[in-house]
Amino acid sequence: MTTFPLDLLPRWCPFCGDRTIIGHGQRRKLAHDEVHDVIRVRRGRCPPCHKTFTILPIWSSPSGHYSFHCRKQAAERIVQQNGGWEESIPNLRDPDRLPDPCTLRRWAARRLLSLWFSFQLGLWKVLGWSFLGAPTILAWDCPAFCRILRMEAASP
Repeated sequence: MTTFPLDLLPRWCPFCGDRTIIGHGQRRKLAHDEVHDVIRVRRGRCPPCHKTFTILPIWSSPSGHYSFHCRKQAAERIVQQNGGWEESIPNLRDPDRLPDPCTLRRWAARRLLSLWFSFQLGLWKVLGWSFLGAPTILAWDCPAFCRILRMEAASP
């Protein structure tokens, strides 16, 4: 099981703006792909704000069980096989945890929405074409990115 070092825990609180975040342990998170099944993510707590934060690696979605690498591999298989998303099941470390066809279709919808969003905002001009294929939340799951952004913008 992968554990991320404590120095990756940010210390600045996004709510109060002070350097008050302290370590608050770890938790397990599913992150299925060819390398991982479960990862340990760091947690932090801001005592003045009474907020708890979970620090995720860039390749792991906030509420997903599969990594963005897994989603990228499924998209690449569509191109290789000339098939649909339902036939593009990626390789996983645990073959018993394969995503359902409805999950693959949801990934395709979120990917198309993310591409449309990036073209509308001109993000590809700023970040380059390689950004569109990067396994990050902005390139692969724009709805999740917008939920996070909306939450941060609504904070005091």
